[in-house]
Amino acid sequence: MKIFKNQWSNIILIVIILAMIIPQTRKPIQIFVNKLISFAPSVNDEEDRVKVADYNWVLENSRGKRAEFSQFRNEVVIVNFWATWCPPCIAEMPSFQELYEDYQNKVTFLFVSGEQHETVENYMKRKRFTLPSYKMLTKAPEPMDGRTLPTTYVISKDGSIVVDKVGAADWNSDSFRKTLDELIAE
Repeated sequence: MKIFKNQWSNIILIVIILAMIIPQTRKPIQIFVNKLISFAPSVNDEEDRVKVADYNWVLENSRGKRAEFSQFRNEVVIVNFWATWCPPCIAEMPSFQELYEDYQNKVTFLFVSGEQHETVENYMKRKRFTLPSYKMLTKAPEPMDGRTLPTTYVISKDGSIVVDKVGAADWNSDSFRKTLDELIAE
């Protein structure tokens, strides 16, 4: 009986390792951990902000309609590069949905995925998200780079990148909402 009591920590460690190895349990654990460690994104200092190089970027929405990035010039834009298979992306989507519900008429949201529209739409329906999803038809303008997922850019009306966040964040935080309100008021 004494040997069994001393082995509890080893048993717990083995269970955690097994849970991380088995694909069916690994993804939910990764999502949970990402939600736990997600904080509000930090805003770039004004002197460190760079501008979007150009607005020559063509996207396609989930209905197959082309969207020119240039049509969003002089607007506050949130561009999120993500995928349905990415645990940090999945972890931050509920906070984006809450933000979108309150700001969809004030801010342009572009959720860009390299996956097929059908895959993204099925995911959105399953999760009951109403976020506008797009697929790139041309390369994103510099310095936006969506190679690491998730990557999010918040662009001010003058084209400056106010937030460039790699990794999951809490986009529905009070501090980020305050930042958005200030950008909208500009």
